[in-house]
Order: sequence, then C-alpha cells, then structure tokens
Amino acid sequence: MHADGVKKAALEALSSRVLDGRGLRIGICTTEWNKEIIDALRDGAIRTLTAAGVATDDIIVFKAPGAYELPFTASRLILSENVDAVICVGCLIKGETMHFEYICEAVTQGIMKLNLDTGVPVMFGVLAVLNEKQARARAGLEEGGHNHGVEWAQTAIE
Repeated sequence: MHADGVKKAALEALSSRVLDGRGLRIGICTTEWNKEIIDALRDGAIRTLTAAGVATDDIIVFKAPGAYELPFTASRLILSENVDAVICVGCLIKGETMHFEYICEAVTQGIMKLNLDTGVPVMFGVLAVLNEKQARARAGLEEGGHNHGVEWAQTAIE
C-alpha cells in the first residue's frame, strides 16, 4: 500500500472509533498568529469533542499571544480550570531565519514538561510547517487536506 493509501486507512480507523467524552472537562489553548488556520483547527477539535459528548460548558478556551507562550498558558489553564486534558493549538511556519527552529524546540520541550510535571495530558497540536499551503492542508482548508484538530481532540478524550 503506498503512502496515500496508508494515510487514508489510518484516518478511517481514527474516525471510526467510538469515543465517550461525557463528564470530561477539556482545555484548549490557541495562539493569535495564523488566525484562519488556528480557528479551523480549534473548531475541528471542538466539533469532535462535542460529538463525543463533551458538554460545551466543559470546553475551556484560553488564548496565548504566540506558540512560545503556549506552555505557560496551558499551565495556567491546568492550575485554574481543573481540566482532564489540554489541547495546545499553534502553527509555526518556517521563515528565513533560525527563529522557527528555536521556537519549535522551546514549545515542544515546554509541552512535554507539562505532561511530565502536571499529570494532566497535554496534546501537542502545534503544526510546524515549511509554508502556509502545508498549514492550510493540515487545518482542512485545502482540497485533499485534513483537519488535525480532530485527532488531537480524539486523543484528549482517550
């Protein structure tokens, strides 16, 4: 089976799972940058959570200025909102400088540290892409693309 077939089979398996999110309280931290992409990913996650039975009142959304601030914002959400899981949603698009690499590394380490230190599962929903077209595809905004917010929400429920 070639890569497209494997990807399609994996997505079908993920979407065929029956998840029960009733009684869960889920936090979502989003960034202000790349708003159209972030909004699509957040909305995909929220649709998935509510379809699985998570009450709208039990989905708490906090905003961070940028991806670098996601770990801090997620930690505040964990401390103040008694959540069962957090989905961090961001989008880093590579530019011409090393800034992309530094931010990717810092955010990855920060989110991993939250998982280890808090005992609350924190989903790494940060796209790290080479261009806007790749980001749009991963947010389900391009033909043939897929909204990764769906899988992040499914993982949060599990």
